[in-house]
Amino acid sequence: MDATILLFLIQDGITNGAIYALLGIALVLVFTVTRVIFVPQGEFVAYGALTLAMLDTGKVPGTVGLLLVFGVCAFLSQLWNGWRDIDLARLGRDAAFNLLLPAAIAAMTFWLAPMKLPPWASVALTLVIIAPMGPYLYAIAFRPIAEASVLTLFIVSIGVHLAMTGLGLVFFGAEGFRARPLTDVTVPAGPLVFTGQTLSVYAVTLVSMLALSFFFHKPLFGKALRATAVNRLGARLVGISASLSGSIAFGLAAILGALSGALIAPIATVFYDSGFIIGLKGFIAAIIGSLASYPLTALAAIGVGLVESFASFHASYLKEVIVFTLIIPVLIWLSFAHGHTDEED
Repeated sequence: MDATILLFLIQDGITNGAIYALLGIALVLVFTVTRVIFVPQGEFVAYGALTLAMLDTGKVPGTVGLLLVFGVCAFLSQLWNGWRDIDLARLGRDAAFNLLLPAAIAAMTFWLAPMKLPPWASVALTLVIIAPMGPYLYAIAFRPIAEASVLTLFIVSIGVHLAMTGLGLVFFGAEGFRARPLTDVTVPAGPLVFTGQTLSVYAVTLVSMLALSFFFHKPLFGKALRATAVNRLGARLVGISASLSGSIAFGLAAILGALSGALIAPIATVFYDSGFIIGLKGFIAAIIGSLASYPLTALAAIGVGLVESFASFHASYLKEVIVFTLIIPVLIWLSFAHGHTDEED
């Protein structure tokens, strides 16, 4: 291996690692706030990539139908769980968020999709379509059992992943899609050439992390979310709604997943089930970060990307095995370092 190949492998590893960092941070966020190990995070990646690819062709993406279905199911779930104490004001808010909002987004998409929007406008529309799915999913599957054990929540999470994968096949079909590059700019740097898509990955990841840092420290909602992550019981005692915190966490996870999908779509062909493997690599980074540390998760994600890049060069047929093996020594170390702790009552 010469220096040029080494630089190319490092560049590829950092690019992939930046995307895994977004997914790992989303997984840490959801777990710290709701205790849910969010297996379906990868499905938001696939949905985002496929939505962007279909918007590029001037077609209305299948996620519009999914959004409407999720909204109706979320409304019915909230109505069922609260039928003993019906509050007309709350019912109106639920109807507006779960029924009127997805209908408005669907109408806007039907109007804008045939126009073949510019790439960044298509990304923005993709985020608008995918973002509400996070809170809807939380309302349907996790809010009713929010106080269940971590194991129960994990089992439900696996079931949600399988359901979302099946829905992806129904609404998108088995065919793979690829989106156009967000920009055609190229920047030479010695033996390396940075494409506009690669630079977009770096820029979007950096901006997203800075935006999340600002959100957690400045706005009231962000501080409430951080308080819930630090001490769920204490947050409830001072009046912070656990349900609202969960909805916000899942909404941010959906945005980060869709954003990752939009960054991946111009680089690789994405299928309805492609998100699972991509999400698992973000999960490895989150585990290395102990499902608690955002900076450590981001650094671990870069490490995962580098390991994947070098494994692809030296033993491509074992690439996934090598990457997923990273989790074994981490789990062994965590088991010895922390020992057994009883679950929060």
